Amino acid sequence: MSNNTITYDDIKSSDQFRNNKVDAMSQFVNINEFKIEAQKKLPKMAYDYYASGANDQITLADNENSFKRIKLIPRCLVDVSNVNIKTSIFGVDIKTPIMIAPAAMQKMASHLGELDTLAAAHEMGTIMTLSSLSTSSVEELSEQSKGNPGWFQLYVFKDRKISEDLVKRAERLGYTAIVLTVDTPYLGKRDADYKNKFHLPLNLQLKIFSHLPLSKLDGGLNNYMATMIDPALTWKDVQWLKSITKLPVLVKGIMCPEDAELSIKHGADGIIVSNHGARQLDTCPSTIDVLYPISKAVRGRVPVILDGGVRRGSDVLKALALGANTVMIGRPILWGLSVGGQAGVSRVIKLLNDELLLAMAFTGLNSVKEISPAIIYKHPLSKF
Repeated sequence: MSNNTITYDDIKSSDQFRNNKVDAMSQFVNINEFKIEAQKKLPKMAYDYYASGANDQITLADNENSFKRIKLIPRCLVDVSNVNIKTSIFGVDIKTPIMIAPAAMQKMASHLGELDTLAAAHEMGTIMTLSSLSTSSVEELSEQSKGNPGWFQLYVFKDRKISEDLVKRAERLGYTAIVLTVDTPYLGKRDADYKNKFHLPLNLQLKIFSHLPLSKLDGGLNNYMATMIDPALTWKDVQWLKSITKLPVLVKGIMCPEDAELSIKHGADGIIVSNHGARQLDTCPSTIDVLYPISKAVRGRVPVILDGGVRRGSDVLKALALGANTVMIGRPILWGLSVGGQAGVSRVIKLLNDELLLAMAFTGLNSVKEISPAIIYKHPLSKF
């Protein structure tokens, strides 16, 4: 069997291996160890799909490296014996400001895929966003979660009826917000996917569309997106989406203050600062680099969520200090899922939570509400 062909049996046999790795996984002390292990275990086509960015992957590296250039100021002699990372979003209490970003086709990573991820989200007291390109259905997640499946990510299709039906299904099944992805009029050029001739593994399908011909990527992902996703999407479509649902609508893919302002003007209930995991426009800025000016433009009118590049708990702290209400993580979840299913995802979130608690203690903070730009070291040449 070629490395570029994944079967359902391959995934199941990988799951058996992962079950034997849970004890070893508990010894991992950082996200990068999960990534290294995931690369060993995943078929090349699946790993490359999850890991790669667009073109020369400059922005992919910057998403992580930009966090490293931001420095935190330690504070001393503050009672930090009771640090708490609980917060809330849209009035819903969550145990951590670390949420789970939408990520496509998770059954390439584990037998249960999105169901494992959702179970971990509930275990860790956070919110998962289900991708439209999911290998589990909206109904399956709703049933497992007893009507509390989290948020749903939406692409607007050329056939608006498909998108409208998806939104109404999600709302009926208990999803509590719609995440509208707006940065994908076309699919970015991801060299690895072209080389691997990426396709959906055998016996898997996009379960949300199981009743439609859209459930398989027979012509490959690029052809699929070019055929289905509407490049004529405009701000008026945010208003259209608001008109067909009572759920909060978050706009995902905002990278400048002007678009943040337009999002609010057209009714968005939240903004997700995201460059699509650096998978669209290469050499665009990292998300953390644009977060502060966007949060200043928003002025607290709606929640701001940072998506992209978070690999340490200190990264979470930096994002919150620069104006994010919460963060989303994507690839770290996929690495945890690949290595250990639900337990792997939970372990990834726990590692980041523990690092966040430690970083807050070192900066003299006891709660998320206390976090401010004051903890960021402002070098004389800094843009902050």
